[in-house]
Amino acid sequence: MSAKPTIETARLSLRSFRPDDWRDLHEYLSQPAVLEFEPADPSDEAQCKVLAAERSRGSAFWAVCLKVGGKMVGHVYFSRLEPPELMTWELGYIFNPAFGGHGYATEACRALLDHGFGELGAHRVVAMCDPKNPPSWRLLERLSLRREGHLRQAGFFRRDDDGAPLWHDAYQYALVAEEWRDLARTSR
Repeated sequence: MSAKPTIETARLSLRSFRPDDWRDLHEYLSQPAVLEFEPADPSDEAQCKVLAAERSRGSAFWAVCLKVGGKMVGHVYFSRLEPPELMTWELGYIFNPAFGGHGYATEACRALLDHGFGELGAHRVVAMCDPKNPPSWRLLERLSLRREGHLRQAGFFRRDDDGAPLWHDAYQYALVAEEWRDLARTSR
């Protein structure tokens, strides 16, 4: 497997995680509100050290850093799904709310879509989000992903006091390479 490149945008660098990213990761993964729609509970410093080290050895997670100062303001998940011959990738993201409202998530995800459809030869990119999370599905729509479905009780991340699953719905979004190329042509 070749090394993951660093992707530069006007304001951001998307790069491989480093073990020392744990501090910036802890700033937002320690906040319950940030993880409301995620399959994880808030992480303490020790857990974030483990997460940053694990992510530094993998290829799916990208640290999103400000070009000026190098501060990591979030991360993006971009991973090829099975079977590989379908050339489908999954997109996900979590950003530090202290840096919200600046368009960083849109800029970072757009750069990864360019990379995926360009250098990686993706045919299709998919993303899922909770219907109760409008900022997430609005981001996907800004990126021109199409809402393909509303999946009822698609999964659960938590259980109630009696151990019963707390089911949640999911919106499924997708974009194919042809649509991305058409968008690139019309935005010039």
